[in-house]
Amino acid sequence: MTEQLPGFSTLAIHAGAQPDPTTGARVTPIYQTASFVFNDADHAASLFGLQTFGNIYTRLGNPTTAVLEERVAALEGGTAAVAAASGHAAQVMAFHTLLQPGDEFIASRRLYGGSINQFTHAYKNFGWNVVWADSDDISTFERAVSPKTKAIFVESVANPGGAITDLEAVAEVARKAKVPFIVDNTLASPYLLKPIDHGADIVVHSLTKFLGGHGNSLGGIIVDAGTFDWTASGRYPLLSEPRPEYHGIKMHETFGNFAFAIAVRVLALRDLGPAISPFNSFMILTGIETLALRMQRHVDNTRAITEWLSKHPAVSWVNYASLPGDRYYNLARKYTPKGAGAVFTFGLKGGYEAGISLVSNVRLFSHLANIGDTRSLIIHPASTTHSQLTDEQKTMAGAGPDVVRLSIGIEDKEDLIADLEQALAVPY
Repeated sequence: MTEQLPGFSTLAIHAGAQPDPTTGARVTPIYQTASFVFNDADHAASLFGLQTFGNIYTRLGNPTTAVLEERVAALEGGTAAVAAASGHAAQVMAFHTLLQPGDEFIASRRLYGGSINQFTHAYKNFGWNVVWADSDDISTFERAVSPKTKAIFVESVANPGGAITDLEAVAEVARKAKVPFIVDNTLASPYLLKPIDHGADIVVHSLTKFLGGHGNSLGGIIVDAGTFDWTASGRYPLLSEPRPEYHGIKMHETFGNFAFAIAVRVLALRDLGPAISPFNSFMILTGIETLALRMQRHVDNTRAITEWLSKHPAVSWVNYASLPGDRYYNLARKYTPKGAGAVFTFGLKGGYEAGISLVSNVRLFSHLANIGDTRSLIIHPASTTHSQLTDEQKTMAGAGPDVVRLSIGIEDKEDLIADLEQALAVPY
């Protein structure tokens, strides 16, 4: 008799968690402490030397956060995970473990505006250089590969435009280039899409969004798929070469298929320091327990609203990959058959002014810079999240002057449609 593997909802509630051994508490407690007592001097030395796993200091790891990490790794099908203070922090830690000054990585142009800004400007201070490619044209990734390329980065479902990336095609480019394939899976969540099943070596999330789901806590995470050979090329010295700060340990040789996660923790999180709060880990864990229920409601509401908007006289177009006729419809059927998420954009015939009017006149939708909340959210990217970009970059990112982005929550869809209807009727 074979043992039945837990289903998604079971993992979302139970993965990584056990009743507290001291108190019997069934819900994972908040271990709101900076540091942890060692058993003795030998125990302390073995922890610091990576001979033993355990708790030292909450900047390096925390029991509440450890449950969060194990749970997300289980949901994504990875070998291990490392949480961080935000999605941006997770990206910095991942690249810090891969890149050295002068190295390059290839990234899709269809990304969250904050990531475009981070890659274009902030990473220059580290000597890391981004080379842009178009996720709608896989050949641009192939042409961008150079001897300096150390990684390829895409979003599974792009923010804000909702473009679906052909992950398997990009993964093939990464394999030929012998570099890791990194996928930001924030908009899809593992409920809709598991990038590791389609060739991703590393998955990152902003936990702030759908995984946490309630707009109350910041967090990010890196999931190690355990699929990349960090020793083969000799181009990833933090993983393949002896580490002097750990008595000559070679990360990949010592830790095998979770070496990247270990290296991120003990070389990036340790030294850069963007640790997630145990309280935020607790809040996000609670959110993950209802991920499957929420995501299905998000998707069902989004289908209804996109269909309604596509027929509205003030709307010129709707980008939602699960709508028949959308340019990404076939990719959505392949990669996100349950639905293409709950974030989408649409264009207003009145352009920039109409967008400003709409976000100013909604009553139920919240006008703010976030996505993935139980509440429905609205923003005009050209005047806010993407305002630092050039007009060309805005258009490439799917954030032109006429674009409005919605993140559909779990309210009653009839109320959401009524709110949009009254706001679209206001003269501007």
